[in-house]
Amino acid sequence: MSRTGSVELDFADGTYTFRLGIGQLRELQETVNKPRVRLGAPLIGPMSLLQLLQNYDAWPHEVREVIRLGLIGGGTKPEDALDLVRRYVEIRPLMETAIHAQAILSAALAGTPEEPIEGKPEAASQEVIS
Repeated sequence: MSRTGSVELDFADGTYTFRLGIGQLRELQETVNKPRVRLGAPLIGPMSLLQLLQNYDAWPHEVREVIRLGLIGGGTKPEDALDLVRRYVEIRPLMETAIHAQAILSAALAGTPEEPIEGKPEAASQEVIS
């Protein structure tokens, strides 16, 4: 039983599905750590990145990459995802788009309450009488 880790959000010019699967999480980790290696900064994983996003302390390219890769994982063509990020992330205030990145990464790591758990049978309704 598992969740897909996807979330639908109003973003840019419509409502989009975002999902960070294992492949996107690996790419995200490589992408966010490249500048850190060059600068001698500590490397981070997805959980650390989520904490940085929640504290509004993530680097701009980290916010950008969570959104771009989330779009791709959600089914948007890579070239369209890049165009959306260029038009609606790179020119917007960082805190505005960091909220989207938080939701996307959080859904990837923990799922969302609304998301059905795949393979889980529906629980039978039981009335308790005391």
